[in-house]
Amino acid sequence: MCKGLSSLPASCLERAMDLKERLRSILLKSHWNKSCSKMGQNKPTLEECLGWKQSFEKLLSSKCGLCAFTAFLVSEFSEENISFYFACEDYRNTKSPAKLSAKAQKIYNEFIGFDAPREINIDHETRDITRANIQEPSTDAFDPAQHKIYMLMAKDCYPRFLRSQAYGDLVCQAKPSATATTKP
Repeated sequence: MCKGLSSLPASCLERAMDLKERLRSILLKSHWNKSCSKMGQNKPTLEECLGWKQSFEKLLSSKCGLCAFTAFLVSEFSEENISFYFACEDYRNTKSPAKLSAKAQKIYNEFIGFDAPREINIDHETRDITRANIQEPSTDAFDPAQHKIYMLMAKDCYPRFLRSQAYGDLVCQAKPSATATTKP
């Protein structure tokens, strides 16, 4: 007879809860879901796909590029990096000083704090600086941590994405843009 979840070791339950939280956040909270669901209808052009190789910033500025990169990070179980990066962007654009404190605490608890469900990989010094910064929140409170994560993605995740089969498949399936195929 099945004893249910309560019979599992605590570490299994914690891992299951972590996976459940990751899936929930991917499905419900990711702001790129809407644009990604439309990607099947609006596939990137070959020129756009090849343009992503020019720079990490160019990849992030493309809706299709961001979607493809995010899917790649999800496949590597490291989507918390891009989620944190864009949570910081949203935080930086917060106009109401009254909302900064609550948003700062939410981001800290989700990505940086002890036992954060989507903990990002930053050093202790950056973690301590960020903890101090959110005591008196300003729009640049997360800048050091966001910069570390951006550099991690740019130097580690981005090159792996460009070498991945997923990126290669996108390039192979992409069609040249209409302007590239039209001869004068």
